[in-house]
Amino acid sequence: MLFVAAIANLALTGCSNKSLKSLVPDKPSDAPDYMCTWNLQGYYVSYDMAQSGGDMTHDAMNEENLFGNGKYQNWAALYPKIHQDLFFVMDDSWDIPKDANSIHNNRHLGTVILDPERFPSFTGSPTERLKLLCQRFKEIGWKGVGGWICAQKADQFDNIEEKKYWIERLKAANEAGFSYWKVDWGRNDRNDQWRRMITDLGKKYAPNLWIEHAMKNEYITFSDVFRTYDVEDIIAQPVTIQRICDLLPYIADNNAKGIINCEDEPYIAVALGCAIGIMRHPFNGSLPNGKQDFVFPPVGRDYKNRLDEVIRSVRWHRIAQPFAVNADCLIDTLKLHDFWEVHEHETYADRPIGSVVQENAPARVSRRMPLPEVADTTAKRPYVLASRYPNGAVAVAAIGRALGREYVSHRVPVTISVAKPSDPIGLFGCFESVTIKYEVPFHAKFKVIAQDLAGDKAVDITSKVTVKDNTLTINGNIIDLVGLMNATHGDKSEAGMVMVIK
Repeated sequence: MLFVAAIANLALTGCSNKSLKSLVPDKPSDAPDYMCTWNLQGYYVSYDMAQSGGDMTHDAMNEENLFGNGKYQNWAALYPKIHQDLFFVMDDSWDIPKDANSIHNNRHLGTVILDPERFPSFTGSPTERLKLLCQRFKEIGWKGVGGWICAQKADQFDNIEEKKYWIERLKAANEAGFSYWKVDWGRNDRNDQWRRMITDLGKKYAPNLWIEHAMKNEYITFSDVFRTYDVEDIIAQPVTIQRICDLLPYIADNNAKGIINCEDEPYIAVALGCAIGIMRHPFNGSLPNGKQDFVFPPVGRDYKNRLDEVIRSVRWHRIAQPFAVNADCLIDTLKLHDFWEVHEHETYADRPIGSVVQENAPARVSRRMPLPEVADTTAKRPYVLASRYPNGAVAVAAIGRALGREYVSHRVPVTISVAKPSDPIGLFGCFESVTIKYEVPFHAKFKVIAQDLAGDKAVDITSKVTVKDNTLTINGNIIDLVGLMNATHGDKSEAGMVMVIK
């Protein structure tokens, strides 16, 4: 990618970049984006699921791995460029004794108290320990810290009434400055009344705490955040897009934030107004035991070699925040068909070698704007997604396909319709070209300023775009050149840029 950046600078020679202010604000995003430790825990122990009836993935959640300097440790130091934009979410087992790692008949699941054995440096009462942990993460630079919550009261506290139990824990979270609850499986994971109770109590006793739900789509109506849930990376794009489409027709309650978290699909997230839950990490290559990493296999999209797209997407949220479902969406009736022939160690799912995973998703989706027009309708066409955010900013993404044994980024001409030239435009992915139709013609004098969302340097690309009446067209090569100007060497992420007309 250093070569790409050099070519970009050469291609953009002659474009004025004198005294151009960065198009990415300095102020961190308020979006509920986070990095989750689940796959870090799994990678650290090579996803060893058995030790005396326990799960080693749970065992890996401890203070030493979060802050230590050993190999594959110091998770709190990951993604330093976007710490201030992210919550650090500790996944399963931060709140249970270090030797109680079973997922079956575990009386400690749902404790929601920072465990002193796993975190011995954080002392005092339960609330004091949690507060010290929150302070530690903020000192490092993170926006805040959160944790995985089992959807049940721990059996060891049977003597405490259910509502009182959760009020106590919400009050502790509020006092400690704990930022995020990732409420997942448990005895109450599909209990409508319990899920709503936690949300209502949270608004009363911990108003600054984000509470994330999952499991049943209708929960989006009262949720701060609703997670689309786990996917296999080899077929993640169509599954994630379809799950988002299943949620978009809902309408969030008046007092609900109603934001979709589509996990580790950042370009899908920005194109459809969703929050991001980062699962990938930079511990590249095989698992510590020498076997191929089957959660992030080095095939298809090769997620662990696509970290720049995470940075670009999270920084886009400084420009435009994820927004609530409100049924203001358009979903293409045409569906694209993706498929992947499974080889050894390519998925965590129980799939026979040689079997073919097949999924469909709508070819185009938009929120708060017309569907993008796609001139090329061949079988390899990408998914094209677009949204107009409440502040007027527009994001459009071309999402590649899983086809046989390849991740295919087929370039197509895309046309979108936008209200006014002053609104920021985010372009993500590989395009042949993007044409933007505005409701009003251009002013006689204008400049087109663009920037790689991973960097802080804007460039004037006025001479590199084509303007006619009320339309502007930018060639895909220019999107690549600008959108990869700050690419990390060896990173495989596709372009991600912001463009503003002044």
